[in-house]
Amino acid sequence: MHRGKRGKCSKYARRRIILLIATLLFIISIYFIFTKVYLPKIAKKDNMNFNNDNINNNVDNNPRIDNNIKQKNIIDDWRLTLVNYEHSLPENYEPKLEDIDEIRRFDKRAIEYLKNMLNDMRKDGITNIWVQSAYRSVDRQEEIFEKKVKNYMNDGMTREEAEKATLQTINKPETSEHNLGLAVDFNYVDYKFENLEGFKWLEKNAENYGFILRYRKDKENITKVDYEPWHWRYVGEEHAKEINKLDMCLEEYIEYLENN
Repeated sequence: MHRGKRGKCSKYARRRIILLIATLLFIISIYFIFTKVYLPKIAKKDNMNFNNDNINNNVDNNPRIDNNIKQKNIIDDWRLTLVNYEHSLPENYEPKLEDIDEIRRFDKRAIEYLKNMLNDMRKDGITNIWVQSAYRSVDRQEEIFEKKVKNYMNDGMTREEAEKATLQTINKPETSEHNLGLAVDFNYVDYKFENLEGFKWLEKNAENYGFILRYRKDKENITKVDYEPWHWRYVGEEHAKEINKLDMCLEEYIEYLENN
C-alpha cells in the first residue's frame, strides 16, 4: 500500500520536473531569439536613423556645404557642355568635325543647323555675314592666347596683368567654347557687328536653329567674359528658346536645370 503511494508520488514528481525543464527550455529559446535576432535588428535600425539624421543635420548646418547638393540633377546633354573659366574640356574630348568650308570646321552633330541658319539668312537678303572662326584646336587656342598676352606685355603690363586682361576676351586653352566645336564667331571681332542687319536677324531667329548669344552685355559678371555680339553658341533649339525665355546665360540655365 505504501509502495503504491510512493510510486504515484514519484511519477507525479517526474512529470513536474519534465514540465519545469520544458518551461525553462522554452524561456531560454525565447531569450535567445530575442537577444540574437530581434535586438540586433532594432539596434541596427536605430543606428541607421541616427546616422541619417546626423548626416542631414551636418549638411543643413555646415556653412561650407551647399544645400543644393542634395537635390542637383545630372545634366547629360552634349549640347549643354559647359566650358568656361571654371570648367575645362571633358577629359579626352575629341569632337567629330565636319567642314563648313575649306578652312573652318564645326561639330558634325550640329553643323546642319548652322548651315541651315546661314542659308536662311541669305534667303532673307542678308549676304554680309560669314563664319570667321569656329572650331579651334587646343594648340591653336594657346597660340592666340599667348599672342594676346605678349601684346599686352609689350605695352608695359606684367605677365599677371597681361593674362588678366587677355581673359576678358580670350579664354585659356581647354576653357574655350571654340575647343568644343560648338561655337562660331561671325565676321570680324568688332563691336560694329551689332549694328548690322545680320546681328538683328540672329537676335530674332538664331534660337530657331539652336543658337544663343553666348556672352551678353548684361551677364558679364557671370560669364566673366566681355560682351561679344559676334560669338554664338549651339545648345539645341529647345534649350535656346528656353534660355531666351528665362532671360539667362548658359551658366545660369545649367544651374537652373540642376536644381529643378
